Amino acid sequence: MIDSSFLAWPFFEERHRHFAHTLADWASVAIRNTVDHHDVDASCRALVRKLGQDGWLKAVVPQAHGGLYPTFDVRTLCLARETLSYRDGLADFAFAMQGLGTGPVTLFGSDEMKRRYLPPVSRGEAIAAFALSEPEAGSDVAAMSTTVTPDGSGHVRIDGIKTWISNGGIADHYVVFARSGEAPGARGLSAYMVDADTPGLIVEERIEVIAPHPLATLRFDACRIPLEQRIGGPGEGFKVAMATLDVFRSTVGAAALGFARRAMDEALSHASTRKLFGAPLADLQMTQAALADMATLVDTAALAVYRAAWTKDQGAARVTREAAMAKMHATEAAQIVIDKAVQIFGGAGVKKGVKVEELYRDIRALRIYEGATEVQKIVIARELLKMQEAQSSEGRRVSA
Repeated sequence: MIDSSFLAWPFFEERHRHFAHTLADWASVAIRNTVDHHDVDASCRALVRKLGQDGWLKAVVPQAHGGLYPTFDVRTLCLARETLSYRDGLADFAFAMQGLGTGPVTLFGSDEMKRRYLPPVSRGEAIAAFALSEPEAGSDVAAMSTTVTPDGSGHVRIDGIKTWISNGGIADHYVVFARSGEAPGARGLSAYMVDADTPGLIVEERIEVIAPHPLATLRFDACRIPLEQRIGGPGEGFKVAMATLDVFRSTVGAAALGFARRAMDEALSHASTRKLFGAPLADLQMTQAALADMATLVDTAALAVYRAAWTKDQGAARVTREAAMAKMHATEAAQIVIDKAVQIFGGAGVKKGVKVEELYRDIRALRIYEGATEVQKIVIARELLKMQEAQSSEGRRVSA
């Protein structure tokens, strides 16, 4: 059972409903015939190629460079990730990284950079990556130690380590953030596009995690690139990173939502057919209570995700609070929903090859990447405090 009744919510237009239904039909066949979890590198390459050939990656680039819309339509991105993750986590990953890995170019890149990098990504002919995290600088971006320094003749040199880089080792190009020194902390960072074959860019280590996908540690050893590969202005790296995450953070919640919907459907099917004490498992009130909790968490997560996406699509400059809420609530809710599904399956729920076991591994990383839950709480609280201070200042101004 795939519940698509949420598409009737006022967040969506007919174009969104058509996109979601068409992608769901495609994914039900294409993904099964493309993914081999025993070879994640080959599977990701094949998925990117298939998503591009069949037109789905047009959603991650602007219309001027082969995309669907003049700029990002976040509702479409969220619908794509929810739909793909319902079928397979690697399919969602392949789609999402094409968007995240070129989002900075779409938002801040030069016209020449857009012409060079975006069309191949939309056609599935090039694989993108986003290199922000470091061994000692994950959530704390200001602690970044990778450096970029002028190297004469219009070039710069990048030195340092990046880790937990998705698509690391298979990407054709990386958006790399480094300390350029215009100011202390986050104000002294810049962003650059670095091609994978650039001398000095070394894949130091491939990282294996509980839900396998291409992941690596990268070393930059006097990696020399032209200055025109900079994305945005000098010292604007933090701005580039945060604006990109402002678009894509809601989509992480959407991916979690797809996992949660699949877990609930698997649990419903199992509870309806599994016999316990001579009757279906679904007849037990404790099972019914679990299913009710799951359904409520799924719906509230969907409301948070698509509220954030809709707000951004309405022209909001930033949706920092809304996106953080969506990401936090949807990923935490999905973890609970999937855990309940495993419990309903009993021993079968932890057997390798059973879908809910796969989902249990898939969901865990989403509570960490693109800002862990604890960081989202800080972001939300800071936004609330800023709103409070702004209201207080306005009140003082009016009373004066």
